[in-house]
Amino acid sequence: MAASVPPGWPEQVRPPGAPDWEATAVAWLFDLVPPDYRAHTVLRRYPVLLARFAGDHLSAGLQAAREGWRTVRVEMADHLPPDAIEAAVTAYEREGARLAAAARGVVVVSGALRGEVWVPRL
Repeated sequence: MAASVPPGWPEQVRPPGAPDWEATAVAWLFDLVPPDYRAHTVLRRYPVLLARFAGDHLSAGLQAAREGWRTVRVEMADHLPPDAIEAAVTAYEREGARLAAAARGVVVVSGALRGEVWVPRL
């Protein structure tokens, strides 16, 4: 990835100013949300709005993963063996990390879509 992108910039999105960078941003953002979002013309027309929707969706998913992580041991103790519960906790942790990283990516991509220019600091 080019040195001109901020930390957390997604690999799938070309750097701002590169040919078709916004198209790669839109494709990546649509990959983060439910497929039905593709039916909304307004999200295709306004990528910055799509970024908002993606951020909201990821935030809800992260909240759900955190809640699941906190409660799965108690709520599923009578229904699953201990190894399955531990595997579920691990899955919640991994999913939470994935969602958090994607949310950071949405923040920096959204900023670039709004015209913000990232300047590295020494």
